[in-house]
Amino acid sequence: MDIDTVRTAASDEAAERRREQRGWYFYDWACSVYSTSVLTVFLGPYLTSVAKRAADADGYVHPLGIPVRAGSFFAYSVSLSVIVAVLVMPLVGAAADRSGRKKPLLGAAAYVGAAATTGMLFLGGDRYLLGGALLIVANAAQSVAMMLYNSYLPQIAPPEERDAVSSRGWAFGYAAGSLVLVVNLVLYLAHDSFGVSESMAVRICLASAGLWWGGFTLIPLLRLRDRPTTARKTTAQTDGTDGTDGTVGTEGTARTAPGLRQIAATVRDMRRHPLTLAFLLAYLIYNDGIQTVISQASVYGSEELGLSQSTLIGAVLLVQVLAVAGALGMGRLARTYGAKRTILGSLAAWTLTLGAGYFLPAGAPVGFFLLAAAIGLVLGGSQALSRSLFSHLVPPGKEAEYFSAYEMSDRGMSWLGPLLFGVTYQLTGSYRDAIISLVIFFVVGFLLLARVPVRQAIRDAGNPVPERI
Repeated sequence: MDIDTVRTAASDEAAERRREQRGWYFYDWACSVYSTSVLTVFLGPYLTSVAKRAADADGYVHPLGIPVRAGSFFAYSVSLSVIVAVLVMPLVGAAADRSGRKKPLLGAAAYVGAAATTGMLFLGGDRYLLGGALLIVANAAQSVAMMLYNSYLPQIAPPEERDAVSSRGWAFGYAAGSLVLVVNLVLYLAHDSFGVSESMAVRICLASAGLWWGGFTLIPLLRLRDRPTTARKTTAQTDGTDGTDGTVGTEGTARTAPGLRQIAATVRDMRRHPLTLAFLLAYLIYNDGIQTVISQASVYGSEELGLSQSTLIGAVLLVQVLAVAGALGMGRLARTYGAKRTILGSLAAWTLTLGAGYFLPAGAPVGFFLLAAAIGLVLGGSQALSRSLFSHLVPPGKEAEYFSAYEMSDRGMSWLGPLLFGVTYQLTGSYRDAIISLVIFFVVGFLLLARVPVRQAIRDAGNPVPERI
């Protein structure tokens, strides 16, 4: 084969890889609108109001005969969706790795979630049970789809490109979230001018997120491609058993076991890669802090600083816009300093931001906007680089299964932060003490991540080590 033929083949391969990467970005563009408009802004208050209309004189609703305070119904529905996702993700991940057919599974999960979100158009009156059911389905489906989406990263980007590709994906998502949130806020704030009620405006905003999600999912489904599975030994074979005597290895368990047993099988397999587990532990801790800051910042702003709802919504929008620049900027920093050092720098920035938030004076929206700007600049990069770094630590052929554990860390384990926040407030009566208590997650996460020898972890996983990591 002459050198021109080799160059042409390499050029064609690079062009095909870039085409697939662009398709991959568009799934973040498609689904991030659900996270921003539905979960962060509109659904919680609206579903709570629907539940309150259905409540009895004591303020309780009774799903399946269980008494639940109407004000807690949304939170409980989110929690139940997480449980469903945690049980389903390992099963789907193992099936995707065994069959190599991630794309049909991604499409199925995405369209189930999009259909459930679009169905929120019908959440009128006192249909709180419908709202809870649609939320559980949509949220669990999004978790499953994101797990499959993330697992494509090691396949569509060589090691030296992953930080940049992951960062662009997050940037696409934040850009879409910002764009649609602006349109939704115009409809919501000026609903009378459009001739619709406030309730109908919210329902249109919710349903439009589902239509956006479903419509733009077509692009990644057209551009991503399935790959043959990588033949790998099972845990049992590694241990010297083949399952013929009744001993069932990891893959045998995956074929027959329900969700909990598949989780156990995945964890057993991950124990053979303790440095990957060490990174996952560090990520679990500092991501818990990130998710808690995101979820509790509006409470801090309204209850401790006395800020208006319009100020809080504006701050959410500012975070979305600046997260685009933050994700891209930190991706560039990672090319110079490596992903691990850049993440460590972001955790230090999170710590300083919380310290500044503790001293914010009440009734000062400018200071809160500055705090939101700081969060936005480190938020996208922290998440994008964590994803790309983890992709180097996944053994070939185990992408979906390992990313199911990563997604569970991201979505299913983020309860310690809210618990610490709530307990601190309960003991001190101060939201300032509650917000500063979250520093512990960033400090501990920093220390644990700093101790992970990522180059050795990559080698142990059987992957090539990038020049800068």
